[in-house]
Amino acid sequence: MSPEFVGMIGVILLIVLLFMRIWVGTVLAVIGFLGFAYITSFKNALIILGSVPYSTIANETVASVPLFILMGVVVSNTGVAADLYEAAYKWLGQLKGGLAIATVMACGGFAAISGTSQAAVATLGKVALPEMEKYNYDSKLATGSIAAGGTIGILIPPSMGFILYGILTEESIGKLFMAGIIPGLLEILFYFVVIVILCGFKPALGPAGPRTSFKEKVVSLKYTWAMLALFLLVMGGIYGGLFTPTEAGSVGAFGAIVISAIAGKLTLKNLTTSVLEAAQTTAMIMLILASAFIFMKFMAISRLPNLLADSIGGLPLPPVAILLLIILMYVLLGMFMDAPSAIVLTLPVLYPVALSLGFDSIWYGVIMVRMIEIGLITPPMGLNVFILQGVTNAPLGTIFRGIIPFFVADIFHVILLVSFPGLS
Repeated sequence: MSPEFVGMIGVILLIVLLFMRIWVGTVLAVIGFLGFAYITSFKNALIILGSVPYSTIANETVASVPLFILMGVVVSNTGVAADLYEAAYKWLGQLKGGLAIATVMACGGFAAISGTSQAAVATLGKVALPEMEKYNYDSKLATGSIAAGGTIGILIPPSMGFILYGILTEESIGKLFMAGIIPGLLEILFYFVVIVILCGFKPALGPAGPRTSFKEKVVSLKYTWAMLALFLLVMGGIYGGLFTPTEAGSVGAFGAIVISAIAGKLTLKNLTTSVLEAAQTTAMIMLILASAFIFMKFMAISRLPNLLADSIGGLPLPPVAILLLIILMYVLLGMFMDAPSAIVLTLPVLYPVALSLGFDSIWYGVIMVRMIEIGLITPPMGLNVFILQGVTNAPLGTIFRGIIPFFVADIFHVILLVSFPGLS
């Protein structure tokens, strides 16, 4: 068999095993190892198996992964998210749909710091939903705003999706962070518009909450200083040239601990819990990363990505049509797996294709991570929806119906990003 045919068999086998719910890290490593052994030799495959995991993890850029994870879980476990929501509620709660808008803002802010939408959905689901229920918010609007709001975090830096994309493609993580800011802010704006339109046509969906005085609004800002200080510390340091994105991870993790301690929210128990949670998440991501690089070695020697790039580039279709097919594929992937898994699974094959079509690598990274997050709220799977259902016991049907207006907004958001690449 030709190397390209072996590579195609490997990809088909990969898809089959994933649908059998075998863990992605294991599947990537096993198929990568066996494919490399078949094309070259068992001895060469053993060399790859012994050297690639070390060379992948013993990397300065990869060192930022556990540090940003630790920063996120410390913020999550010390209750900073609840404080952020309280401030947003004081400023916006008295408007029609104001609590939903406050929820979107809090989800976006928290997901940006934690680097993962799942953490934002789980945390804000426990904080925001009871408040919206108390003021008789429509359950579809309430749950939809939480599930959709969590997807904002992958665009607003520091984003774990951009970090993994930068590691796997050797693109500048700092440039990726900068590229995600305007699209992230636009996503928040699109969600605001959705809520305003819905509550404008039917005010009963999001009744106005109690009015708060200007003094109460100002006083509530004291709860946001920790999140704001941490964000400015990390992003200001990167863009100001004080430290690299990798060094920003250590600064952010240390800053999260110090700020939580100053705010009086850090205890030995939640610090221990945060360290253990960060270690478990890091172990999972590191195994996926190492396995992905083994699989990438197999893909490289099979020359399947080159064949696909040449074949797709030769199709009688404009690049935009091919991009549409890639976008649809990422939506489907997002339904079944988290962002890190989807990123490391597809980049070995699709990144060369994107470059061959003349797409800017930074812009493509923004589109890719955005589509994966859209998949996390798309029926029939939608991992964010299942996480929200797990922490709130809200009916799945209610959450999925609540997602629909936000999903429509996502479509227009992506059309805007594709039509005007300069936004990224």
